[in-house]
Amino acid sequence: MYGISSFCLHHEPLDSALETLSSLTDLVEIMDDGPHLIDSNEILDSYSLRYAFHAPSRTVNIASILEPIRKASVEVIGRCFALAAEKNSNVVIHPGYFAWAEEKELARRQFFRSFADLNRIAGELSVTYYMENMGNWNYFFLRSPDELEMIDGVGLALDVGHANLNSCLPGFLSHTISHVHLHDNDGKDDTHSPVGEGSIDFSAVMRAIERDKAVPIIEVATLEGTEKSIRMLERITGRSTKIPSA
Repeated sequence: MYGISSFCLHHEPLDSALETLSSLTDLVEIMDDGPHLIDSNEILDSYSLRYAFHAPSRTVNIASILEPIRKASVEVIGRCFALAAEKNSNVVIHPGYFAWAEEKELARRQFFRSFADLNRIAGELSVTYYMENMGNWNYFFLRSPDELEMIDGVGLALDVGHANLNSCLPGFLSHTISHVHLHDNDGKDDTHSPVGEGSIDFSAVMRAIERDKAVPIIEVATLEGTEKSIRMLERITGRSTKIPSA
């Protein structure tokens, strides 16, 4: 069995999405953003599911050179950590970005300030969090394996689609991975397509997941595509994948 991101039903209310996904999995990654942004675990408590959290990302930037925005971004992610702590869940976060090439080094320093703050908060709450690699978007950090030194001490949430966009998936697979977002693309656009409808070698991905006992989360754009992905992954592996305890 695979974990599933609520992203595939992001156009529906979270309770409706959880009702649907509970028939397919026992582990849901909450995309804590947009329509599924939550300020309490009340809805989650209504279902017999395990959870992971994807912290807000589209409206925050932990590498912002504007200190009030950086601090607010840490605060928002910290609130997600607190919710995750209540559910004994892990959290995935994004590494942030710089708006101008000339600001890269300053933004990098801001990232490390946020990294220290988040490590402190996670330690206080006894929460485990992972950093996700980014796609082919200019000015984002952690697009390639040579930037993994930035997150020393924190596990990698490998987004295989993002890695494929940067033509560096094999490089990421050679490193230890903790959490994996599974979706496909043609190497050009971040389409979050069903597994098997793009150019990714999922046999290699699944071997790495098994090697590291990583948590596999299907992060496809539609419910139909999610169901197709489950069938394709089971065909690739010859069996269902048991999800390690989150």
